[in-house]
Parts: sequence; structure tokens; C-alpha cells
Amino acid sequence: MSEIFNLVKRYPWLPSLKKYYPNKALKGPIDFINEVFSSDNGNKIKERILEFFKASFNKIEDFSFFMDDEINIDFYLVIKIFLSILNNKQIANKIAELYSKITYKSLNKDINSDFNLYYIYKDLNFDIVYSEEPVIYKKIKVKDQGLNLRTKFRIHFIDYLKLASNLRDNYRKLVNNSLNNGYVFIQPDDLNRLIQEYVRIKFLNQINIEDLREELLKNQIFRDLYEKISEKWEEKKEEFEYSFEMGFRKDQDLSKYLPPCIQEILAKIKEGQNLIHTERLFIVWFLNALKYPEEDIINLFSTLPDFDRDRTGYQVRYAIKKGYTPYSCKTLKSYTLCMAKKYKDELCIKGYFSKKYDEQKKISHPLFYVQFTQFVSTMKKKIEESNQKSNNE
Repeated sequence: MSEIFNLVKRYPWLPSLKKYYPNKALKGPIDFINEVFSSDNGNKIKERILEFFKASFNKIEDFSFFMDDEINIDFYLVIKIFLSILNNKQIANKIAELYSKITYKSLNKDINSDFNLYYIYKDLNFDIVYSEEPVIYKKIKVKDQGLNLRTKFRIHFIDYLKLASNLRDNYRKLVNNSLNNGYVFIQPDDLNRLIQEYVRIKFLNQINIEDLREELLKNQIFRDLYEKISEKWEEKKEEFEYSFEMGFRKDQDLSKYLPPCIQEILAKIKEGQNLIHTERLFIVWFLNALKYPEEDIINLFSTLPDFDRDRTGYQVRYAIKKGYTPYSCKTLKSYTLCMAKKYKDELCIKGYFSKKYDEQKKISHPLFYVQFTQFVSTMKKKIEESNQKSNNE
């Protein structure tokens, strides 16, 4: 029983939190906040939450100070309350993304504990079948070697479809998976990826308690935390000043919006040059962030001299599964992958003018380069259309 208590403490998003920790899960928001921030751990929780929000705002995925300790449940529930009173979809998406990725990494640490994984899946009310001995369900080729895929887990296809519906990876489609009597054979890490999506969506489905904001803010520690997080968000909103929704569309050519670091890699691919490991990872993560279909990313590598579809497909899917964001400009420079000077790109070299801060700012991430250039192009088009309309009148 103590093992279950610890498991729920580690994963407070589990439904059985209400069963094993009702004194926390079932308490009203105001009473809960007052109790948490009047406890000896109040300041520790405050600092950890502040660091968590800062990490999510800055897209930092190495959240090394995240710990499965005695305050983990309070940490989780306070974040849920915060998101409810902030009522900001951009912040909620960032928090949900980071927390779900941390959850995925933590679940994979439990990958050798069948009891833990099975309990988690059943607690979530998944229709799961577990076999004591691994079952061979598919044979594949990797590096010209035959490989038998085995697993102890199967999930009913209805539950699988519910969880995988928002995941765009081609290999997750039901038709690309092995089934038996309505159950999908699935590796624990793939099942954990589905749980990651469950946790992400759980953060986005908040109960609106904005009407309790003023009462909650009467707690001084909570208010101080609220103000600091709001201040940090205002600082980061600069990145969204020129925001534009990015994403792959078959009818759209994104090539004119791509930064020189990506143009250089694409040029090498077109010429059939081999790519170093960091270039391959970067282009996969970059295109995945733009929501390019998995098959399109695999096909991109077909011109390379060492191309093997099965091996490349395996490597691309593995890289995508990692869920990392593309390298930042700082990291690209450290890997000598920054091509700003070679391409004499003014946006990379000189930066852009920030209306908010009334000063010139540097580009810090290649994805923002795409956002900015798309935004500018769209604004120019709107101005041209407006001028043309005025001339016609």
C-alpha cells in the first residue's frame, strides 16, 4: 500500500489522488492555498513554482530540480489553481507542455517496473492487457539485421484512438500498428507517450475559478508569487510581439521564411552531401516543430548517400519521440551550424526592431525567425491589398 501512496505522490494527476490524499485533493482552493502557504514548506513551494514557470516561459526542458518529494502534490495542485485564475491559453499551453514532458521522462524511469506501469494505466481506466512473458508481435529490419519486437502490454484500440488522436506521428496511426482481438500491441515508452498527452490535455482542461482570484490573492505569499509570474510573462511577451502561427500546409511554400542555418542543411541534402549527426537531429526537430508529416521528413533524406528507408524511418521516429525543441541560436553557434555570416542574413546579424522596448533585438531561436518573417510578409501583403483597394476606389 505504501508503494501506491508513493506512486500517487509522484504522479498527482492520477485519479486515485482523491482516494489516497483526500485532505489535499478535495479541499476548496482558498482553504488549500492558505494551508499550503502557511506551512513550513510554503516558501519552498513558492520558489519551485516560480522556477517552473520561468523554465516553461524560456522553453527550458532540462528541469533538473524537479523532485518527487513530499511537496510534489502541493506543487501540482497550486499550479492547477494558478492556471485557472490566470486564464491565459498561451501560459497554459507552455505549462502543460513542460509538465507533460517531465512526466514522460519520469514514467520511462519506471519502465522496468511492471507493477508501477500497470497500476498507472489501470488507474487511468485504460483497458490494458498485461502478459507476464513478452509477446512477439512484429519483425523489422534495422541495419540489415532482423529484429523481433516484443511487449508485455496491449491497449484496447478505442482507448488508443482517444489518446493518440492529437499526435501527428504517422507511425501512431492505428493502421500502422499490430492488433489482436481489438487490442494494440504497444511498447511501454509509446504507451507513456500517450499518457504524456493525457497529462498535457488535463492541464488545459481547467475549471474557471477567476471569481476566487481576489480572495486567493489575500494570501501574501501567493500574491507575491502571482505578481512575479505575471511580471516574468510580461517580459517574455516580447517574443510574441511578431508572433505568427507556424505549421506545415501542402499549399504553402515555407522556403522563403527559413533561416540560413536550415537553408544550408537543405542545400547539402539537395546536393546529396552527407550530414553530421547534429545537422540531422536539428533538421528533424525543426521540421517536426513546423508540423511537417513524418513521411515528408523521412523522404527528405532520400538523396543522402547512406539512405536506407527502414533505418532512416526508425531514426527519425526515435528523434521525434524525444520531443526536443530545435537548437537555439546560441547552441547552433557552439556547434558551428550558424550560417548568418555566410548567407549575409541581415535579420540574423542585425536583429529586428522591438516596438515594445523601442530598441533593436537579436534573434535567439530559428523558429522565431520563421515566425517573424511570416508575420512581416503577411503585414506587407495586407498593406498592399489595402493600398490597391484604395486606388481602385
